[in-house]
Parts: sequence; structure tokens; C-alpha cells
Amino acid sequence: MSATPTSFDANRPGPQAAGGDTRTVLQRLYRRDLAAYPATGPRMAYLAIVVVTTVVLYYMLYIQYAVATSIITHFDMTYRYFVWVSVIGNAVGAFASLVAGLADRWGRANMVVYGLLIASLLVFFGLPNAGGKATYLVLFALVSVVEGIVLVATPALIRDFSPQLGRATAMGAWTMGPVVGSLVVTTVTSQTLDTSGWQDELRYSAIAGLVVFVVAIFALRELSPGLRDQIMVTLRDRALVEARAKGIEPQAARRGEWRQMLRLDIAGSGLAIALFLLLYFAAVGNFVVYFATTYGYSEQRANAVANWYWAANAIALVVVGLLSDRLKVRKPFMIVGAAGSIVMTAIFATRATHPTTDYYTFAWLFVGIGVFSGVAYGPWMAGFTETVEKHNPAATATGLAVWGWTIRIVVAVSAAFIPVLVTSVTPLVDHGAQVTAAQTQAAPALAIVGAHPAVFAELGRYPAGKAPADVTARAVREVGPAGLATVQKAQPQLAVLQKYGTKVQKAAHDGPGQWRTWWWICVGGQVLFLPFVFLMAGRWSPRRAREDAALHQAAVDRELAALT
Repeated sequence: MSATPTSFDANRPGPQAAGGDTRTVLQRLYRRDLAAYPATGPRMAYLAIVVVTTVVLYYMLYIQYAVATSIITHFDMTYRYFVWVSVIGNAVGAFASLVAGLADRWGRANMVVYGLLIASLLVFFGLPNAGGKATYLVLFALVSVVEGIVLVATPALIRDFSPQLGRATAMGAWTMGPVVGSLVVTTVTSQTLDTSGWQDELRYSAIAGLVVFVVAIFALRELSPGLRDQIMVTLRDRALVEARAKGIEPQAARRGEWRQMLRLDIAGSGLAIALFLLLYFAAVGNFVVYFATTYGYSEQRANAVANWYWAANAIALVVVGLLSDRLKVRKPFMIVGAAGSIVMTAIFATRATHPTTDYYTFAWLFVGIGVFSGVAYGPWMAGFTETVEKHNPAATATGLAVWGWTIRIVVAVSAAFIPVLVTSVTPLVDHGAQVTAAQTQAAPALAIVGAHPAVFAELGRYPAGKAPADVTARAVREVGPAGLATVQKAQPQLAVLQKYGTKVQKAAHDGPGQWRTWWWICVGGQVLFLPFVFLMAGRWSPRRAREDAALHQAAVDRELAALT
């Protein structure tokens, strides 16, 4: 954490007036900047609005993955096409994140508020009424554009309203956005999917988005450029931050921001955390498919087992954030969290080839993975924003844009790569249910064919109904008229089994091993995260961090004394 304030010039103008806001109600809907740093109550309210906004946005984004099999069936998609919906969405979201770097120039709050409105309308009216799979793809890409922008703007707001010594708690709360969004998705769908269609599930999420939009449009504010372009270590810096605000020229402070942010400790750390989160991305996009194709779980049951992951992760983010702020260090938590996550994910990978693994074994593994990944990620977010501030606090959104672009690109590439590596998924998703139904319906006929293989091998040499009289007579004599009629009635199901049965059977056999390979790749991503921790700003020792904080406070006291 930074502990050295910029010097204060007693000749600079004083802080902007906090009161006397003469803006009309209409003007306040788009002019949201605050001239003074808010008191604790309003500040907490702004932070809460940002967190809740993030939750509902990710609820809307992730809901499609929870009802993936229903969407695939409705639009007659192949599994590969559905994957490309996600790939294209994340790709356009990546470049939207770069555009959101302009939040350093244009502000953050309006991007969040009106982005939430656009996403809610698209999810409520657009996606459920899409006329075909191509339309659905385009609409989902538009939702992803909004997500890419808000991915940058919301943590920028969290950083603005949280001093460094409260940053891990605030970032832990923000990180709960995608996690709690995932938890809401799985909780709602596991309780309602038996009575609701996939369109209803999307509309539920959009209604939540519209409710939060109504609150945010009237209540959400942001710091003026002069305030947010500074480093604030503790709340006791408030007077100095306000005093310096009028002396800051925002355009000069932002000069060269992209060059400053394209550094190894920023871009490299962004890539490292994206690789660390490979398992999380797979959980969001593929857990339902994985458990449905490998263990035969329904959508409801697959979402229910994922609840253990999200719930444990959400709790860990808040608890560890508080502890990290109390000890004033980030890096030890990143290392411990990453090491624990590596161990738990490796155990999970070893269970991928065991079809007898029960529900609660997965549940407890997900609790462990969720806790340890939370231990690493909340402090990482705080440490990353502090690393950005070390280079230029006026370029916070730009630094977050680099991170957001990297995250979305890694998600897109990993989503495209999974069907290439896990080839079993496509036949299982596309034809697995069809083959299972055919096997059930054709079971009596299959038993008859199995009891008389030579007869039906001979009949199979001829088109239906074209067998010679002696061959037909033999079949009637050995199988009986009723048996032959049963087999003939089941010809459509037998044709399905002949066309897809072998592929599906092979996929079911190969699938667990292929998924295991991907889970081990996720472990590798977590290992690669570790060395980049050493590049980031911040102390390793709580004692040294306390000394830094004391030195900073003494400097602040001296400047305040000079000011008075």
C-alpha cells in the first residue's frame, strides 16, 4: 500500500463547497459528481448500490448458462454453437472493457446506471423473444458489451469510495457481485425451474435489474475528478484530499495513462488472475453441462451443487477482506489462497473419472475451492488497484480496463478451447438425451434382437419390407409375429441408436478423462498465478505495513497542521 502523500501547497485554493447544489432533479440524473468526499453513511450507501448493481448484472449475464440445455433445445442449437455464443459475447465484452477506460475522462456512474438499464431491457424483452439462434447470439453479444463496460466502471467506483486501508473489504464486497450473482442464479433456478421455462428465468433476472436501476438512477453518485485522481490511504486523509482537489488539472494527471498501465506488474498481473480463475469460468459456463453429461444430474441438481461453491466463496471474500485490512497486507493472503485452491482443485480433478463420486463429496470440495479462491481474490483486487495507484491514481479506470480486457479474452479463448479438448461434450449434449430416450422406448425390441442376432443380421441386409419370402418366413418362425412386429414398430428408435448410439457411448466413456484434463489445466493456471504476486505493490510483513501506516499518518498530521 502506498503510504506517501503528495505534498500540499498552502497557497492552493481550498476544497470545493460541499453544499449549495443548485442542480435540478433532471440535471442530477446525469451530473453525478460530488464536490466533497462523502461522509461514512452516504459513502457506504454508494458502495452498497455499486455492489448490488454488480450482483444483478451478473445474475442477468450468467442465467443463460444455468438453463443452457433448455436454450440449446429451444433454438435447435448444437452445443458448439452455444459455446460460440459465449465466445463472441466475451470477445466483444473485452473490447467494451477497453472503451470503459474512458471512465477516467467521462466518469463512472452514468456508465453503470444506464448500462444496467440497457442490459435489463435486452434480457427482459430481447433474449426471451429472440426469433432464432442468430438473433439470440446478437442480443447476448449486446448484453456482453454492457457487462464489459460495467466490469471496469464498478470496481473503479469501489476504489474511489474506499481508502487503501479499507480497500480489501470493499473489493471483497464488490467481488461478491459475480459470485453472489452466480449464487442467485443457481438458487433461483434450483427452486423454480420445475415450474418455469427458461424465458421466465431470464425475465426474473431482468426484473431484478430494473428494480436496482430505479434506485441507482436517483441515488448513485461519484467523486469529482479532482478527488478521485488522488491516493487516499485512510479516511483521515479526507481534508487533504479535498484541499488538493482544486489544484489538480485532470487532463494533465491523465497524460500518458495507457503507456503507464501497460506494465508487467499491471498487464502481467491481470493475465495471472485470469488464469487463476479458469476454474471459476468453467464453473459458470460448464458446470451444468459437466454434471449433466458425466453424472446425469438435472439442471436443478447441477445448480444446487454449484451453490456450495458460490456461498463459500462469498463468505470468504468478506471475512478475508476484513482480515487483510486489519493486518494491512495483501500478498500473504494471495499466496495462501492460491496454494489452498491448487490442492483442492487437484483433488477435484482426481475425482473427475469416478462416476461413483457422490453429491456431498463434490459439495465439500467446492466449499474448499470457494474458500481458498476467495482468500486469494479479494486481497488481489485490492492489491491490483493499489498497484495501479502506485503508477498513476488518475488512471484507475485505464488500469482496470487492461485487466477487464484480459479477463474477457481469457474467458473467450477458454470457452472456445473446451469443446476442442472435451470432444465428448458435443455428442452428449446434442444427442445424449435422444439416444437415452430411444434406448428406453426400444428396450423390448433390443431384447428380441439380442436374443436372435443371426435372424436380424440377415434381415438387415435388405431394405425394410424387401427381404425374400424365405428370410421373412424364418424370422416369423424363430421370433414370432408379435416379436417381429415389436421390432418393426421400434425401427425409428433403432435408427437413432444406429446413427448416434456408438458416438454417444464413446463420448460417455471418454468424457470424464477429457474433463479431468481440463481441470488439471485449471490447476496449472493457478500455479502460474503465484510468481506474479511478487510483482505487485504492498508489504509482506504486517509489522512493516503498520510502520508505513504510522509514517503516513505523521506526514498527514504535519500537512494538516500547516494547513490550519
